[in-house]
Amino acid sequence: MNGYLHLWLIPLLPFAGFLINGILGRRLPKALVSTVALLAPLASFAVVLNAARAATSGLALPYAEICPVGWINAGMLHIDFSFVLDQLSLVMLLVVTGVGFLIHIYSVGYMHDDEGYARYFSYLNLFLFFMTVLVLAGNALLMFVGWEGVGLASYLLIGFWYQKTVAAEAGKKAFIVNRIGDFGFLIGMFLLLANFGTLTFSEIADKLAANPAWSGGVLTSIALCLLLGATGKSAQLPLYIWLPDAMEGPTPVSALIHAATMVTAGVYMIARTHALYDRSPFALSVVAIIGAATAIFAATIGLVQNDIKRVLAYSTISQLGYMFLGCGVAAYSAAIFHLMTHAFFKALLFLAAGSVIHGMGGVQDLRKLGGLRKHLPVTFWTMTAAVFAIAGFFPFAGFFSKDAILYAAFLQGNSGKVLWFVGLVTALLTSFYMFRLWYLTFMGKSRSPEVHPHESPWSMLGPLVILALFSIGGGWIGIERFAAYLAPSTGPLSLETGSAHLELVLSILAVAVALLGWFIADRFYRQRPEAPARLAAAVPAGYSVLAHKYWVDEFYGAVIVKPLMAVSKFVLEWVVEVAILGGLAWLLGGIATFTGAILQRWQSGNLRSYAAWLAAGAAALLLFALVPWTTVLANVGIHFNVAGH
Repeated sequence: MNGYLHLWLIPLLPFAGFLINGILGRRLPKALVSTVALLAPLASFAVVLNAARAATSGLALPYAEICPVGWINAGMLHIDFSFVLDQLSLVMLLVVTGVGFLIHIYSVGYMHDDEGYARYFSYLNLFLFFMTVLVLAGNALLMFVGWEGVGLASYLLIGFWYQKTVAAEAGKKAFIVNRIGDFGFLIGMFLLLANFGTLTFSEIADKLAANPAWSGGVLTSIALCLLLGATGKSAQLPLYIWLPDAMEGPTPVSALIHAATMVTAGVYMIARTHALYDRSPFALSVVAIIGAATAIFAATIGLVQNDIKRVLAYSTISQLGYMFLGCGVAAYSAAIFHLMTHAFFKALLFLAAGSVIHGMGGVQDLRKLGGLRKHLPVTFWTMTAAVFAIAGFFPFAGFFSKDAILYAAFLQGNSGKVLWFVGLVTALLTSFYMFRLWYLTFMGKSRSPEVHPHESPWSMLGPLVILALFSIGGGWIGIERFAAYLAPSTGPLSLETGSAHLELVLSILAVAVALLGWFIADRFYRQRPEAPARLAAAVPAGYSVLAHKYWVDEFYGAVIVKPLMAVSKFVLEWVVEVAILGGLAWLLGGIATFTGAILQRWQSGNLRSYAAWLAAGAAALLLFALVPWTTVLANVGIHFNVAGH
């Protein structure tokens, strides 16, 4: 099947929604704002579905659409404004637009009474616009446009309630931290231009394929620079610190950022540029180590968090670590598989948490929840599906994708077995803190008897039910078929050194670890609810380290932020204000004083002085009018010429 798919409509439709609600939203009735806000992502999702239908009906992938008007032509540099649809971008688009649309529906109920309703949806549409540009980009520069765009949209959404200082500060923190990573992305692009003469992904892959001996060296430098950008967007060590604070935005924003869009951009970028990483074993090792370290680091912090959304935030950081681990062992399709299933159950977890907060009148402290199973039955059962999925129980979606990453890591020799063990311990911690959240939220007795909880409207519950179904069955496609489909884009998933028996043993072990985490949580939070406080009192140092999140924010503040603020204050107050502005003011004042002193002699008020100046001026005019200056100058010139001879 051949035909024009109109890929440009996928980002353009949400952008149209952004313009309409952004410009006219405050004057439009709320129903019309909702209609525009929902139709934009729905239409975009429909275009993606049509592209998927075309791909299954014989359309050759990759399929590219290039703008007929040239974008950048400077000397030897030629960069097109091109969108590319292949197996990888199609999977990402289905996740981004599909889950994004469900979050839009949920937002109609959640944000219904907010004064910034139209502004919220305009930002949400803008976010989807930039994310689809990032995914469809056929070259690194266009990807960077979407990359920066989602950074802007996240800043606007995280700080949506800008009247709250903490929300405004969280938005700025996300924006600034991501700029650090983006600097690495920029340097990586400059190195790509210098060494490949192009930023087009397909051309880079072709040049690498034509030079099979090219490895390490500059390719490692490029891969590490791009990795710095990925750690910023996907909240990995050491640039993860913005993501927990992003919880200050509305809960649907948290679902959108954490589940299907911004935080997955780093994983997607590494998978898209896998040809570079495949030629640099060192860069791949760094990716794997960062992923494993982030996974267990964030999981330990999640053990003691009491804000329901912050538990999920650290869970997101940890799960993204799994995805980086998958990329680091060259199991790119397994990483994308987990990205997809994670989008289902993490969006569900955040939206269910939002339903709890909505039903509890804004309460989100786990210590003030409890006993909500009977009051919020739909929220309870849907969130239960997500908890079992993220914990890795069979046959939920997370079981298939997480085990695929752990199995691929186990096959990578001794170093891979260490990474596998770290991932297994992380799975234990994940199961524990998720069931801790589950027990504290829904089981036992209410710890806020003054609050009368109520179930959310179906505009919010409908997306929960759909996401619950995907959280249960989203992994049944199996890693083998998923990897075979993505192979043209990400390369084959090599698991030849393993066996079906080994895979089964590792899977049973992973489920056993998840059961152990559930058992410990049950012991602590159902059978002996006083035990956690006693344990915290028994090991106060360890509990304090986790409760204070290893003091990383404080360390960054003392080592980086405060010195930069001091230098900035010195530059602003002394260099700019005193030296430059003060010096300029002194200079201008001196010129004015000197000029005034001269003019003062002219404007003395003495009639005889004025008469003298008048006579001098008249004489000067007569001299200018009567003397033949042309002849005089010519004679002077001849005189000089003669003198020259």
